[in-house]
Amino acid sequence: MRRLCLVGFALCMAACQTRPGAEPASLIIHNARVYTVHAAQPTAQAVAARGDRIVLVGSSEAALDLRGPGTRVIDAHGATLVPGLQDAHGHFTDLGASLQMLQLRGTTSYEQIVDMVRARAATARAGEWILGRSWDQNDWAVKDWPSHQSLTDAAPNNPVYLTRVDGHAALVNKAALDAAGITRDTPDPQGGRLIRDAAGEPAGVLIDSAQDLVESKVPAVSDQQLEDQIVLADAEARQLGLTMVHDAGTTPRTVAAYKRLIDAGRLRTRLYVMLRGPLAMLEPEFKKGPTINYGGHRLSVRAIKIGADGALGSRGAALLEPYADEPTTSGLMTTTPEEIYAQTLAASRAGFQTCIHAIGDRANRVAMDVFERVQGEVPGARNLRMRNEHAQILDASDISRFAKLNVIASMQATHATSDMPWVSARIGVQRAQEGAYVWQRLIKSGVVLSNGSDFPVEEPNPMLGFYAAVTRQDPTGNPPGGWMPDERLSRDEMLKSFTWNGAYAAHAEKDLGSLEVGKLADMVLLDQDVMTVEPRQILSTRPLLTVIGGEVVFEAKQ
Repeated sequence: MRRLCLVGFALCMAACQTRPGAEPASLIIHNARVYTVHAAQPTAQAVAARGDRIVLVGSSEAALDLRGPGTRVIDAHGATLVPGLQDAHGHFTDLGASLQMLQLRGTTSYEQIVDMVRARAATARAGEWILGRSWDQNDWAVKDWPSHQSLTDAAPNNPVYLTRVDGHAALVNKAALDAAGITRDTPDPQGGRLIRDAAGEPAGVLIDSAQDLVESKVPAVSDQQLEDQIVLADAEARQLGLTMVHDAGTTPRTVAAYKRLIDAGRLRTRLYVMLRGPLAMLEPEFKKGPTINYGGHRLSVRAIKIGADGALGSRGAALLEPYADEPTTSGLMTTTPEEIYAQTLAASRAGFQTCIHAIGDRANRVAMDVFERVQGEVPGARNLRMRNEHAQILDASDISRFAKLNVIASMQATHATSDMPWVSARIGVQRAQEGAYVWQRLIKSGVVLSNGSDFPVEEPNPMLGFYAAVTRQDPTGNPPGGWMPDERLSRDEMLKSFTWNGAYAAHAEKDLGSLEVGKLADMVLLDQDVMTVEPRQILSTRPLLTVIGGEVVFEAKQ
C-alpha cells in the first residue's frame, strides 16, 4: 500500500510539473480552435496566462507543460477561442438604464406601445415618469408620426417619455409637454424640431435637440441608481463576450462612478470613455489631462464625443441634398460647425482624441473638414487617431479623405441591415449606391474600420454584428445575396474589426486586440466556429467563457 501511494504521488507530481525554470500558468485553455488575429501566428490550439498576461500561444502540449498545482486548466473540447470582443461604439450606462425601462424594440404599431404604457401606468405612482426606448415607426403599418392623444389617454397622470430606437427622437404625452412648458408658441430649438399637427399644436414627437426640452425635466438618477445601471450593463456585456466597450459619450459624474465600481471590484468590463458636453464642461477635464489605464487597464478617458447631426430614420441626418421622401428638409446639424471646430481644437491641444458622430453626407463633410483644419493647426493631432463615428452616408469625394487624415471609421454593421429597407427611400437609389455604409471602399482606401453596435440603439450581442458584416442581410436571410453585397466584410476582416481594430481605435493595440504573448489575457470561448460555420449559424453562436485579464468573468451554465 505504501508503494502504491508513493507511485501515485509521483504520478501526480509529474502531471503537475512545469517546464524547468518556467513559472506555472494561472489559466490554461487547451484543445481549442484558436484564432489569434495575429498575422505571424494566425491559429493555435491553446493559450496560457500567468496573472493578467498571456505567456503562451501554441500547442496544447506546450500549454499543459505550464500547469502547476494552482493552475486552472480548461479543456475547450474543440470550441473556438478568439480575442476578447470589443464594441467600439456603445452607450454603457444607457444599456443598463434600458434594461429598467419599457422595451419597445420590435413593436409593430403605435397602438401596441400605447397598450404597454397603459399597463405600466396602472401600477405607477401619480406623477411618476414612464420611460421606454427603441420604438421605430418604420416597423409600423402606418409610418406617419403619431399624435400624443392616445398616450395622453393611456397615462393622463404620468409624464411619458419614449425614445426612438436611434436615440434621436422621442414620443411624449401631454403631461410631459406640460412639464416642459411646450405649447404651440414654442419655437423649434436650434438643431431640433417639434412635429406639429395640422392646427400647429405640438403632436408629441420631438426630433434631436427638441428632445432636451422634455428630457431635461426627467428626474436625474441618484448615484446609487447610476451604479445599479452600470452593474447591469457590465453583467450583460460579459455574458455576450464583450471584454471592452468604447463608451460613446458620457459625463465626469459617470466616470467617477466607474472608478468607484472598479475600486470595489464590481466593474469588470474594460471601458474606453469619450466625454461629451459643452466646451465649458470639457475644459476642466482637458486641464486634468487624459486618464490612461486606470485600475489595471480597466478605464481610459482620453477622448471626446461630438454629435454633428441626427439620424437617418428620423430624417435628422444632415444631407447635402434634401431627403428624397421629404424634400422640404435636408436634416439637422445638431452642433454648429463652429462649435465642432472649437471642441476639436481644444481637445487636440489637450491630447484628447476627437470622435464625431456623423451620419448624413453633409455632417460627414463637416467632420472631415474640421479634422483636416485642426490637423493643420495642432502639431501631432494626426497621431491622436481622430474618429468618425458612424460614417453612414458619404459623398464619394470624401471616402479617400479618411486614410489621408488618419481618421478611423467607427461603424456599426447592424445599422446597415436595420436601415437597408428604407435607405433608398430616404436618400434615393443613386446616393445609396454611391456612399451608403461603404465598408469595403473604406478598407480598400487604407482605413482602419472598427465595429460596434451603438447599443442600446441596436442590440449589444456582437454576433448580430458579425452576421450583418459578412452577409449584409437581416436575420431572416433577406435580401437574397445581401444588400450592396460588394461591401460585405470577409470573416477575417469581420473578426479584426471587433478585436484589433477596436483596440487600435482606443490606442490600446499594444495590450489588447489579439492573442499574443505579453498582451492582456482577454479571450472569449465560443460554442461555434464563427470563421467557418454557415452564416445563419453565427446568429446562434454563444460564449461559453469570457476571460478578462486572465480571470473567467462569465461561464455559461452547462
